[in-house]
Amino acid sequence: MEKNISHIVVAACMASMLTGCGIYTKYRQPETNTDGLFGALPEEVDTTSSLADLKWEELFTDASLRKLITRALEANTDLNVARLKVEEARASLSAAKQAYLPSVQLDPEGALSSFDGSKPTKTYSLGASASWEQDFFGKLTNAKRRERAALEQSEAYRQVVQTQLIATVAESYYTLLMLDEQVAVTTETVESWKEYIRSLKALMRAGQADRATVNQAEASRLDAEASLLDLKQQVTETENTLCALLFWTPQPVARGTLGEVDFPESLSVGVPLNLLANRPDVWQAEAVLKQAFYATNQARSSFYPSVTLSGSAGWTNSGGALVTNPGAWLLQAVGSLVQPLFQRGQLMANLKISKAQQEEALLQFQQTLLDAGAEVNNALSQWQTARQKTVLDREQVEHLKDALRDTELLMEHGMTNYLEVLTARQSLLAARLSLVADRNAEIKSVITLYHALGGGNN
Repeated sequence: MEKNISHIVVAACMASMLTGCGIYTKYRQPETNTDGLFGALPEEVDTTSSLADLKWEELFTDASLRKLITRALEANTDLNVARLKVEEARASLSAAKQAYLPSVQLDPEGALSSFDGSKPTKTYSLGASASWEQDFFGKLTNAKRRERAALEQSEAYRQVVQTQLIATVAESYYTLLMLDEQVAVTTETVESWKEYIRSLKALMRAGQADRATVNQAEASRLDAEASLLDLKQQVTETENTLCALLFWTPQPVARGTLGEVDFPESLSVGVPLNLLANRPDVWQAEAVLKQAFYATNQARSSFYPSVTLSGSAGWTNSGGALVTNPGAWLLQAVGSLVQPLFQRGQLMANLKISKAQQEEALLQFQQTLLDAGAEVNNALSQWQTARQKTVLDREQVEHLKDALRDTELLMEHGMTNYLEVLTARQSLLAARLSLVADRNAEIKSVITLYHALGGGNN
């Protein structure tokens, strides 16, 4: 029997050496050309380092925001689900590793029999059996490598969720700061309208202004108050959205002010090749490619025989003796080799499917990298545009302040009408709100760039 088993093993090894080419091949990262991936970069952008190298605590210096991000990383539902998926994948990998070990089981049996009223006879059998699949053709190895790639994908997915969560919490927080500033500007404008209306009513009583002018001013005040209500509603909704991310019930969120925000004046993006190391969604896409690669190897290995060694051992008292005094030992060893004969068509179809899925995964990996480069370029463009608009907005606000003062003086001396003052006031309010919005857009572009470069995964 041992001789037959050895013959099977030798034959399997020879077949593996002769026909098993490729089934043990390890995955290699495809060659990827990242030249020009970021497109044309602004002159003030540094490529010698990357913003993604900063830990999120180093980029976001606001103490209140740090507390919110820390809370989100501990309690966010999506992130905790992603962590559990990592544990599931780790357990699957452990199960794949266990497949290398023999399967052992105990097989105790007992029987009580009587024939034609005779005294019952007791028989016992205590034994154990084991089977051990030999991995000559890479089925188990490729299954294990595939599960390891699945674990890498789950870990990358967790990082994707984490980086997106950090960016989302930061964006929501700075949106709140923007809305607070807009509420303050609009509240100040409403109070200014009230003061202006009181002056108009005094002039109307003195016969120097008419009712139409007062009504137009009142309408502008009411419009500003309606806008103020909308802004306060947006504050509540943004706070509630942020609380949901933090696994909190709806409640006010402690925060600073927009004027306290401090971000780098210049940005650094590093070289495009860094995206392969920093972007978790690129890791995830590559892990999917790895799984498809080993699935193809596994499909190839299905063409070759399955070799299993099995055996059993035990004792029996079939002669009626006590179980502690067995009557006979039972020993058996078997070697089996199963070669698929009539499944070739099905196996070929499975191999073609695996190859096609591997090609799909490769295309998806390449597309993910291209999309990452486009995101970096878009974020840089948004940052540059927002900075330029913020400078223009500040100048516009100053000019409109001067224009309002001059228009009010001209009105006092009877050289212009009240409608021009109303227009100047409305233009100043719109410009101040635009300045706040563009400042927030500049902040968000930095956050977007940090996320696009893969920041926040450390």
